[in-house]
Amino acid sequence: MIKLNPVRHDHKEFLARAAKRKGFTAAYDALAPEYQLASQMLKARSRAGLTQDAVAERMGTSKSAISRLESAGRHAPSIATLRRYANAVGCELQVRLVPQRASA
Repeated sequence: MIKLNPVRHDHKEFLARAAKRKGFTAAYDALAPEYQLASQMLKARSRAGLTQDAVAERMGTSKSAISRLESAGRHAPSIATLRRYANAVGCELQVRLVPQRASA
């Protein structure tokens, strides 16, 4: 089994610094679904103990394609691609439409 050595990143600190930039918060909020999906993908791959190379091999694609899939806001993968990724990391893909909350 391949041992992963994750890079340490303080996301809260990053967001605090970035939020000081004009327009960042609105742009970040608009990408929330993409960031949430990317986070779920990274967690699933980590739980499976797989590298991007290993997932790429299971999907029959390249490491750079996996890197693009896991990069929030940079790529809009199809449902079929997400299903293949989920299968490669031992997960089931579930897609839901949730009613929007009414504004107060």
